[in-house]
Amino acid sequence: MKLKVYADRGSQPSRAILIFCKVNGIEFEEIKIELAKRQQLSPEYKAVNPMGQVPAIVDGEFQLFESHAILIYLASAYPGIADHWYPNDIFKRAKIHSVLDWHHSNLRRGAAPYVLNTVLGPSVGVQVNPQIAAEAEKLLLSSLSKIESFWLKENEKFLLGSSQPSIADLSMVCEIMQLEVLGDKERDRILGPYEKVQQWIENTKNATGPHFDEIHTLIFQVKAMLQKPPPGGAINEDE
Repeated sequence: MKLKVYADRGSQPSRAILIFCKVNGIEFEEIKIELAKRQQLSPEYKAVNPMGQVPAIVDGEFQLFESHAILIYLASAYPGIADHWYPNDIFKRAKIHSVLDWHHSNLRRGAAPYVLNTVLGPSVGVQVNPQIAAEAEKLLLSSLSKIESFWLKENEKFLLGSSQPSIADLSMVCEIMQLEVLGDKERDRILGPYEKVQQWIENTKNATGPHFDEIHTLIFQVKAMLQKPPPGGAINEDE
């Protein structure tokens, strides 16, 4: 029975799962759950994930949600997955778990609410909160600084010093890619000081191409939509 992946390509964790499957030749059926239409709250989807979030998978009779758990499962359950994604070495695995845990309590808590409470919220009917945006920006910048100065301090190509990416690299880079919807000027303001982070993003893109760009097409479409001048006038980018 083919793997089913329930995902919204606007969701950072969903993109990580889809890219991982495509890069590793895992056959799957992508079932689109549109967050903007609140489809994640439907009774049908809650039978798959009672938490009402994406992504989720169904593999035969096995159901699983939470993107990091899904990545670990896929890397472990499917044959032929390269060891660098989720190494057999127990010490390397522990390091990956450490990064993944840090991601959800730091980078994600900065990037996601910052994007939502600046440019994305109004487009999906969410009222922005400037205080939340300011607090999220501080955590986002602090997280980027820690990645730059700790995991990439020796100019490593990927987070754990490997020559190939792990599931932690893919998950965190997909998180940072959400900053694209801010527009070039704002994205560059945030990422500009972190040259090692920028190179690491490019390394991960290159290691997972062309699937990385394909799965991120929606994000670039949203970016273009949000950058359109309002009716009757052009955007003044200096304001």
